[in-house]
Amino acid sequence: MHTKWFKILVLVLGIMMLNSCANRGRPTGGEKDKEPPIITKAIPENFSTNFKGNEIRIYFNEFVKVKNLQKQLIISPPMDIEPTITPLSTASKYIKIVINDTLEDNTTYAFNFGQSIVDNNEENPYDYYRYVFSTGDVIDSLSVKGLIVDAEKLKPDTFVSVMLYELDSTYTDSTVFKQKPKYITNTLDSLTTFSIDNIKEGKYKLLALKDNNGNFTFQQKNDKIGFYEGVVSVPADTTYTLKLFKEELDFDVVRPKQIAGQRIAFGYEGDYEDMRIEILGELPEGFETRITKDKTKDTLYYWYKPKIEIDSALFVVTNKTFVDTLTHKFRDIDKDSLVIKAVNSGTLNFSEDFIVEGTVPFVNINENQVTILDQDSISVPFTTKFDQLDNSYYFNFEKKESDKYSIQMLPNTFEDFFGNVNDTLNYSVRTKTFADYGNIRIQLKNAEYPVIVQITTEKGEVKYEQFATEERLFDFRNINPGSYYIRVVFDANGNQKWDSGSFLNQRQPERISYYPDIIDGRAGWDQVFEFILK
Repeated sequence: MHTKWFKILVLVLGIMMLNSCANRGRPTGGEKDKEPPIITKAIPENFSTNFKGNEIRIYFNEFVKVKNLQKQLIISPPMDIEPTITPLSTASKYIKIVINDTLEDNTTYAFNFGQSIVDNNEENPYDYYRYVFSTGDVIDSLSVKGLIVDAEKLKPDTFVSVMLYELDSTYTDSTVFKQKPKYITNTLDSLTTFSIDNIKEGKYKLLALKDNNGNFTFQQKNDKIGFYEGVVSVPADTTYTLKLFKEELDFDVVRPKQIAGQRIAFGYEGDYEDMRIEILGELPEGFETRITKDKTKDTLYYWYKPKIEIDSALFVVTNKTFVDTLTHKFRDIDKDSLVIKAVNSGTLNFSEDFIVEGTVPFVNINENQVTILDQDSISVPFTTKFDQLDNSYYFNFEKKESDKYSIQMLPNTFEDFFGNVNDTLNYSVRTKTFADYGNIRIQLKNAEYPVIVQITTEKGEVKYEQFATEERLFDFRNINPGSYYIRVVFDANGNQKWDSGSFLNQRQPERISYYPDIIDGRAGWDQVFEFILK
């Protein structure tokens, strides 16, 4: 018995020891590495003077890689030929910079890496590393600092380039369209402040670009711009605020295109309101034209009748001082058919008109062919308004709470440009109760008139607006429930719209002020907001 129990005991102890060894050998993984890489040395050293070589090496205490370099790296002054930086996709214990451009004499260069240098395992970034050297005897140490805001939106864009152009004998305002700046920095993805460092004493032009092409020059069609009107003298203690805005494009027109029988599309850029289109040459007897605008594209449609029996014609497009002559080749394709649809359906707000639009320009309406009945089948009087450019009819009538309206348009209510008429059209809309909406009153303090008071979404989409030339209360009734922002446009020229700025004319955009808090447009509530303007 003694021998038997001894063997059992040895067996149990052996199993326990094996299990213990197995547990001790199982890896736990340890804590996650949260430490950024550390620079051990740089060759040449950071902030070296009299730099003569073309290669820089920056060594780290662990394997690193360079990530998102194209967006993160800013070199000031910019180089015409980009340097070669490795490694990009692999890991190494050093970063190599090979300079491929010819460096300027007596100039301080700065490589701003942003958050592009990360360790290989956890991608912890080495935040905002700057490697600086000078081709002369000294490192320039002056700075220009400031803040980026958006002239129209509540929040500015990210990755905004801020630039200094040296005001020497070669500088003109057109320089920013063609040449890179003397110094540059970038706000990257989280900052609205900027600091352009390691610059030398002098006089500069300061501007900011949302540089979508990444070429450090202003492209009006794609980029936002902000600028300081005066001269920046360095050194100075001033903090500069730059307002980013999208310039209204200089007017231009593209080659016309036949897109349907007797309809030609004229695409354009810029402000179309004074755009005029005229055909040259001998025209058929009784020749007529109409102009309508595309709802979503920058295009005007030129409608004409009767059909022109020639291969091509010349068109003259004018817009204020703009004049251009364009050749158009006619195509024999089918004309558009008249299709009429309601712009709004379902629920109609008390302040909304019922709107219909057509695919071919309307030339006539017979209001006697239209009836609007409420839910008790009582006829509701109405008035109409026609927007020729949008080719839309607006039907205005008094609306009651919780009512339903049946709208019928009998045949021949509408006649289009080509003599087509409609078949019977039937629509139905309804209203909610007043309690389903909110009311907001806005009182301005310290306002300079004229102003436009707007209620917008977070993205800046205008939902409601009112214009005033003198002090008054702004009552917005029957507003859909939701979260909104209040903003005031200081409409200096009184044209009832916000006007952007112009760099060449050194004109800043019209000022916009936002109410400091988001507002909750609650159903059934009457709210009053006092907006104190600074």
